[in-house]
Amino acid sequence: MQVYTVGGWVRDQLLGRPHGEGDRDWVVVGGTPDEMLALGFRPVGRDFPVFLHPQTHEEYALARTERKSAPGYRGFVVHAAPDVTLEQDLGRRDLTINAMALDHEGRLIDPFGGQSDLRARVLRHVGPAFVEDPVRILRLARFAARFSDFGIAPETLELARRIVQQGEADALVPERAWQELARGLLEARPSRMIEVLYQCGLPQRWAPQLAAGPDVLAALDRAADRGLPLAARFAILASGLPSTEALDQLLSRLRADQDSVQLARLLIELRPGLERAATALERLQVLERADAMRRPERFELLLAAFETLTGSPADAWRSALAAVRRIDAGAIAARHEDDPVAIARALREARLAQLSRL
Repeated sequence: MQVYTVGGWVRDQLLGRPHGEGDRDWVVVGGTPDEMLALGFRPVGRDFPVFLHPQTHEEYALARTERKSAPGYRGFVVHAAPDVTLEQDLGRRDLTINAMALDHEGRLIDPFGGQSDLRARVLRHVGPAFVEDPVRILRLARFAARFSDFGIAPETLELARRIVQQGEADALVPERAWQELARGLLEARPSRMIEVLYQCGLPQRWAPQLAAGPDVLAALDRAADRGLPLAARFAILASGLPSTEALDQLLSRLRADQDSVQLARLLIELRPGLERAATALERLQVLERADAMRRPERFELLLAAFETLTGSPADAWRSALAAVRRIDAGAIAARHEDDPVAIARALREARLAQLSRL
């Protein structure tokens, strides 16, 4: 068996952006599953043979090839056998900068010119099989967001457009699509991911509800500069949707996590109130709809997304929440024993009075 370091770890070493030791991926050439098990590796791959090292827990995958058999991300027949070469394994990868390997002596194996493309700062597909996997559009856009000073080879952009035009992207799996989109939103320039997706035509066909205009794209990059978490960045991206019904349609394409979904829904619903609420009653209604009294951390994240999107300070909302949270709910409850309706009414009146004094 021969073992090679592959993929992103090699790329980032060449760029001077070292990963942690636990982020390294390995390919095993000439091995079998039985040999890996005999060495103490633990199998974890569902669709192809991947194993965890017994000490480091890093992933070791047997060299494999893939043959297209059906539409979509899972429509591949995987062949993993001792006769699969390293070059064949690297040849199934998406971009040349991700198709390099290092041997045990640190020598670079680069059959597709990845190092040259790193120097030229170009994102280029490895081969014609790029069109077989629609996820590669999202990966291309994600790497464009990570390496924002890299250009995209024209022929690679054309292949990405062909994936959309031929309907292959219609079979994108919602979980996989969200995984790639989420990673792209967390990059330093997330707006570029969305721009590249539009250049490829993916949102227009696959998620026409999404309307990320220049203001939203600029806000995404400000969110990255502020270090806002994923939920806030997705809420900003979704803020261009006309309604929560459109959000639901988008979420049929993206299996987003609940924190991101809830914050996006709140920002769409409450943005008008956050911008225009003037009376104590209007402000209390916004706080109640946001469940701000019970979930102040989420409300703060909503305000951060709102500020980043609109440029309007939200300190008045922070003061409003702090004011209503100073009310002694326990004392109010004690004055209205065993009458939940009276307690709720009195607590709401106290909150309105507190907001009226601000």
